[in-house]
Amino acid sequence: MLVLNAKRNGYAPRQCGKTLTVGELMRYLEDCEPEDEIYLSHDNGYTYGSIATLDFEECEEEDLEETEEEDEELGMTMQ
Repeated sequence: MLVLNAKRNGYAPRQCGKTLTVGELMRYLEDCEPEDEIYLSHDNGYTYGSIATLDFEECEEEDLEETEEEDEELGMTMQ
């Protein structure tokens, strides 16, 4: 089993700082067994989540910027 310690560090991608690229993730996963299950750990292991094929979503940066603008209008910016 592979546990990914997920972080909640922003309301928008630009607030999250450095994240892995797809290539970096693929290189890391090369050392794992193909049958290993992956779980997300939240809040220092207080809750867990799974990742399924349909959980992936591709979007353009422009789409994220529109969402960020809407969040800012609603006062959901991170200080």
